[in-house]
Amino acid sequence: MISDDLITMALGMPGARESTHFGKRDFRVGEKVFMTLPEPGRAVLKFTRDQQSLVLETDPGLCAPVPGGWGQKGWTSLYFDDADGERVRALIGTAWRNVAPKKLAAASLH
Repeated sequence: MISDDLITMALGMPGARESTHFGKRDFRVGEKVFMTLPEPGRAVLKFTRDQQSLVLETDPGLCAPVPGGWGQKGWTSLYFDDADGERVRALIGTAWRNVAPKKLAAASLH
């Protein structure tokens, strides 16, 4: 996968838009960030701590906590170069649902 694939997936989420965060590309719903692209081959996703623990257990090597306090809050690096597209889409969807307004998230399930 390449960054353009993730950009397409992120912008395909309802209400998503591209912006910048600390000088890096990010993807938001409203003002809430659900994904950033800090460097080639790596995205950062907004997970809960429980979601982060699960993905670290189920997808070793695909994801890692962001170092420091951000990682302790659930922010998780996704190394997508050799990743399965459907798995990446599912992870982006989880991050999106974590920040999307409840009505928008509920409507996207139908």
